[in-house]
Amino acid sequence: MFENLNWWEIGALLMLALLIFGERLPKVIGDGLRMLRGLRAMAQNATSDLSRELGTDIQLQDLHPKAFIRKHLLSEEDEEAIRKPLQGLFDDVKQDLNGVKSDLTDVAAAADLRPADAVKPAAPAPRAIDFDAT
Repeated sequence: MFENLNWWEIGALLMLALLIFGERLPKVIGDGLRMLRGLRAMAQNATSDLSRELGTDIQLQDLHPKAFIRKHLLSEEDEEAIRKPLQGLFDDVKQDLNGVKSDLTDVAAAADLRPADAVKPAAPAPRAIDFDAT
């Protein structure tokens, strides 16, 4: 949640919270933690109710649609049958990309090996000086 915040920003947010809530800050933090515990308990109860209704053991992370289908509706053979046609395509694309990468590496290596005088910068054009004193 706070992966993009550094310590200075977190400290600034805490100081801002202290200025806004003042002496009520401990009560606000306690209320927030109580609400978070309540939400977790509600999610756990919903998960256990769903497990009981379906007759299987469901974890909270299993409620993601892809994970749910993979775990509860498909057998390993079904999953392998779905993956098999796409695996050949994946291997072909991977092989082609590796070929392109090696070609680019060869081109980059060849560009680095050019003689230094082959790429001389152009000499600046001489500037004409006008000494006309009229």
